[in-house]
Amino acid sequence: MNGVFASGLFLNKPMKQYLIVAFATVGTVIALPVLAVFSMGSGVVGFLSSAPSAEAAASQGFYMGGPVPGDTYAWGNCTYWAYAMRRWANDPIPTTWGNANTWDSGAIADNYVVDHMPAVGAVFQTDAGDLGHVAYVTIVKQDTGEWTISEMNNGGLNTVKTRTFAARAALSYTFIHDKKVTR
Repeated sequence: MNGVFASGLFLNKPMKQYLIVAFATVGTVIALPVLAVFSMGSGVVGFLSSAPSAEAAASQGFYMGGPVPGDTYAWGNCTYWAYAMRRWANDPIPTTWGNANTWDSGAIADNYVVDHMPAVGAVFQTDAGDLGHVAYVTIVKQDTGEWTISEMNNGGLNTVKTRTFAARAALSYTFIHDKKVTR
């Protein structure tokens, strides 16, 4: 008789081969994600093992951080990111402005400055698309007027990237700044 005893069970040769293949398959499935992360380099490993930040999210293309305190906007969406960026800059905005296409009217109702002039720290806003889009202005070049935004969910849920626009493009978008100063 050709077989092996395992834990009191008698396994014939085909059963032993099936178990070996099954264990090898499970081991491979478990090892592949680990190998994939390490193959991306030490930057990704460091990012995943440390406290995530806006800079890390922009460089890696996704946000791995926990919930942003006070952020009631839908996680992974542009509104979540714009709120988070303003909060991290110690310049929070309300959580009551709804979808991105209503942020400009919500800001006006809450007495914020809303115009067509990009500035670092302002919220970029457009009504384009079904629900609009918002982002955070990170750079405005004084010499050329080019401006750059950090945005989430333009290309996929929870994806973070930057885009740079020519100065003249600002006229096509709305920018939400700080509250108006009242005297």
